[in-house]
Amino acid sequence: MEIPLLQVMLSLLSISVRVSGLMLFAPFFGSTVIPARIKAVLTMAITFVLYPLVKNSIPVLTMSQWPMMVFRELLVGLALGIVTSLVFDAVQLAGQILSIQMGYSLINILDPNTMVDSTVVATFHQLLVMLIFLRLNVHLWLLRALSNSFSYLPPGQAHINTPFLLFLLGAGSRVIEVGVQIAAPVLSATLLIDLVLGLLGKASPQLPLMLLGPAVKSLTAMVILIGTLKYWPDIFRSLFLQSIHATDQLLHLAAP
Repeated sequence: MEIPLLQVMLSLLSISVRVSGLMLFAPFFGSTVIPARIKAVLTMAITFVLYPLVKNSIPVLTMSQWPMMVFRELLVGLALGIVTSLVFDAVQLAGQILSIQMGYSLINILDPNTMVDSTVVATFHQLLVMLIFLRLNVHLWLLRALSNSFSYLPPGQAHINTPFLLFLLGAGSRVIEVGVQIAAPVLSATLLIDLVLGLLGKASPQLPLMLLGPAVKSLTAMVILIGTLKYWPDIFRSLFLQSIHATDQLLHLAAP
């Protein structure tokens, strides 16, 4: 009975390592607001639920082969969590850009998701996108993708190769692109206002543009930001679907 019991324990370990990697970085699940003990209990619960579905696909390995397998499973879980969190990183970047353009860069508050000081606009973006995330049940999409990952890539069969790493780096490089796209309506309006104010300052130096400029930029940016919020659910639904699709691509790249 010792060998089967040991095999069961090692199988549970291999599943929980991938789940833990996702829980560290995935949106909502990786939030610092959630206590570590709650994450540990959730990880154990998901592991026990997945075990009956995955146990037959876990290879029988020697003790010397288990450390490398655990390491690869952890990397796979971390990669899944990082890819799915890139949308929130882009949202944070967009908020930081707009805080500078709107004149709110000197005002910092505590972001409840990361527990670090962040600008007002960035925190507003994060909270709003998290509400959209939960309203669309994307956290359930992540759990479904995690479950499907064991079908695409059973434990012990992951290969951390060059295409896998390049795809992960390429996904990370899109943070700037997506962040600028999210900020584009307000950013373009504020840049246009800067251009107009600059021309007015040249044409009529006596105008109090130093006093009027920040107020005009802030008010215009706020109106445009409020006007674009109605499109955010559809935009972020598409972005979240792309992130889930990216996890599937990542798993296929790691497959043998």
